[in-house]
Amino acid sequence: MTDAGPPVVAAPPPPAGAALPGPFVAVVGYTLRACLPLKRWFGILLPCVGALLFGWLAQVNLGSDVTGLADVAEGGLFRLILPLTCLIIGDAVLGADVRAGTFPLTWLSPVPFRVIVAGRWLGGWLVALVTLVPAMALSTVVAGVPAAAGPMAVAAAAGASAYIGLFLMIGVLVRRSALWSLAIVLLGEWLLGTELTGIALISPLWEALQVFAGLWEDGGLIERSGMPSGWGAVLRLAAITLVTLGLATWRVAHMRPL
Repeated sequence: MTDAGPPVVAAPPPPAGAALPGPFVAVVGYTLRACLPLKRWFGILLPCVGALLFGWLAQVNLGSDVTGLADVAEGGLFRLILPLTCLIIGDAVLGADVRAGTFPLTWLSPVPFRVIVAGRWLGGWLVALVTLVPAMALSTVVAGVPAAAGPMAVAAAAGASAYIGLFLMIGVLVRRSALWSLAIVLLGEWLLGTELTGIALISPLWEALQVFAGLWEDGGLIERSGMPSGWGAVLRLAAITLVTLGLATWRVAHMRPL
């Protein structure tokens, strides 16, 4: 009789590791980790502090609280704080990567271009939602008009969405994207947009201001005729966001970064 030896016991399977994140989640996480170094965060937080200072100025240096808020909202918060902060964020999430020559690492990855663009945009918008939006909402409280905090938060969030899409698109369309972005804000929105309603209708600055004007009970002080306001302006900003992201995706698909 032959001894068959001890029975062979199969080794247990190795423990399952954590599931890998999907491509979209990975792109968003990379954006938050790698595209926003410490110096960028300082650049983002500084205008947010400026928003609170504008709120203080509205209360101590200008007429009534409501009139003072209307003045600083149009002249400071929407003309200066919103575009400047979004420019820092929007340039960081893609344009700076392209200029530094590190974008090919992402471009060559097996991730659809639309996912890359949408993930970079969402990462930047999330940063705006936790920094810029609370700062602009709190500025109304500092100004002594807390009832305007909700409309201001909606306007800042919608405006940041469109602005980050715009600056992300510029980052892949032209070489000196930061200078072009500033030129669009200063010449296109400040100069031409102030005089021409046709320009203002496609301007994140003016549309965001009209969101605030339409949702705030005293927004008639800054409401502009010939433009949608309130939730209608929110829809216009959403359309601007989609168009800019679509153009950015088309451009990224036609890039030859090597």
